[in-house]
Amino acid sequence: MRRRSSNIVAFSCMLFILALQAILPISSASLQYGFYDYDYKCKRTNVELLVRGVVAKAIRKDPGVGAGLIRMYFHDCFVRHSRKLLNSYMDVRMQRTHAIISLKKLKGLRRLRPPRPDHCQPDAEKTSGANFPSLRGFEVIDQAKAKLERRCPGVVSCADIVAFAARDAALFLGRISYPIPSGRLDGRVSLQSEVLQNLPAPFFSLSQNEAFFANKGMSPEEMVTLSGAHSIGRSHCSSFTNRLYPTEDPTIDRSFAGILKGVCPQNAAVDGVVPQDIVTPNRLSNQYYKNVKAHKVLFTTDQNLMSSSDTAAMVKENARNQTAWKAKFAAAMVKMGNLVELTGPPGEIRKNCRVVN
Repeated sequence: MRRRSSNIVAFSCMLFILALQAILPISSASLQYGFYDYDYKCKRTNVELLVRGVVAKAIRKDPGVGAGLIRMYFHDCFVRHSRKLLNSYMDVRMQRTHAIISLKKLKGLRRLRPPRPDHCQPDAEKTSGANFPSLRGFEVIDQAKAKLERRCPGVVSCADIVAFAARDAALFLGRISYPIPSGRLDGRVSLQSEVLQNLPAPFFSLSQNEAFFANKGMSPEEMVTLSGAHSIGRSHCSSFTNRLYPTEDPTIDRSFAGILKGVCPQNAAVDGVVPQDIVTPNRLSNQYYKNVKAHKVLFTTDQNLMSSSDTAAMVKENARNQTAWKAKFAAAMVKMGNLVELTGPPGEIRKNCRVVN
């Protein structure tokens, strides 16, 4: 009982800190909490509440969409971003997550009007193997954007909608609530070629994964913390069959490997799908860390968290203390949304999240 009480106090303190951040300015060159509340930017519409309603409806229909929204946010924040800061004189709304992932591969556009380089993107991020066809939730962003455009055209960026939607998915799937700053612009460039080099591969070694996150300005603990999102969602067999064939990875639980082989036979014609967490597949929780300890996780990167005493200790602590993990997860999600773009053209507020203006 004493441990439970201390956990609740710790989580309450973290939420208080996050709430305090919501009412204090971050800096003169950063995003703002409650950005759309100032000056009634959206005709007295509560932008964040509207997005939350759309997300809630989608998750009630299909909880897997929530996992897709969190993954979309992760991909959107990491691709085309660097830890290096832009010059402070640049418009702050051009410096953060840009919703470039929602740009779709366009065909036949020149039949509608003369093409421009910014519009025609036959190799958009969305078409990358890391995103298509597994990434879900685009329709949720579209629905929220359409509602907002009817109320206040050209005000709310797709990038902010993605950030709000991921936050709300964490709330509905894991009861993780936190404020998140906003005021982003949407990017005008989306390149398939930049996806794989800016996302961690499921077969990375621990040192490769740590180096990848460090390059994005994220610590090893934040890497371990964000990996907890693998307690929801699903994966295609092709992302982890390297652990099953031709020889079985000795670090995987044999009974678990048997289950996976039943769904993912060697040289299968169809790329099967498996829940990331077979215990609580629709609950964002610390069950992931218990699965890591039990050697019942899908990816090489997941199990490699136990290959170092430092990260193994983090896994064990998160498995023991869900309250503390939730607080760290909230903080890491906010930080990830503050990653800064190094180069690129000016941004915009798209009318349609799937195409540039």
